[in-house]
Amino acid sequence: MKTTLPPAGQTGRQWLLIDAKDQILGRLASRIAHVLRGKHKVTYTPFLDTGDFVVVINAEKIAVTGQKLKQKLYQRYSGYPGGRKTRTLSEVLTVRPELAIRQAVKGMMPDGPLARRMLRKLKIYAGCAHPHAAQKPVPVGGSLLGGSHRRDE
Repeated sequence: MKTTLPPAGQTGRQWLLIDAKDQILGRLASRIAHVLRGKHKVTYTPFLDTGDFVVVINAEKIAVTGQKLKQKLYQRYSGYPGGRKTRTLSEVLTVRPELAIRQAVKGMMPDGPLARRMLRKLKIYAGCAHPHAAQKPVPVGGSLLGGSHRRDE
């Protein structure tokens, strides 16, 4: 059998708009990673970037389950002795809410230069305003995001 590849210039990238309000962080991140890799398309190829652009709004209003606001830690290291800085998820959400979603999506992507290139297509904003109106992003919900997973509904 002959292997067919999608043409390089004809991947047909879309711009998708995802509202993160009341979405569970891990479930949202796995679906964003799925779209960034292009796994939702027929032309998916593991070693090519066939994914779409994703614009996430309302990053500050994500939901988490359990005690993650107090227990989940984000660490960074400067490279110097005593240079490790640690913050909880609640601190990250008050200072830079985009970081929580970006780190969750990055953890669900493969390692390497291809994943870094795919992550550049992810645009995250804390509020509901974004500068990508000219690209006409398509609002996404329902089947791609799997609906609401809240137990109180």
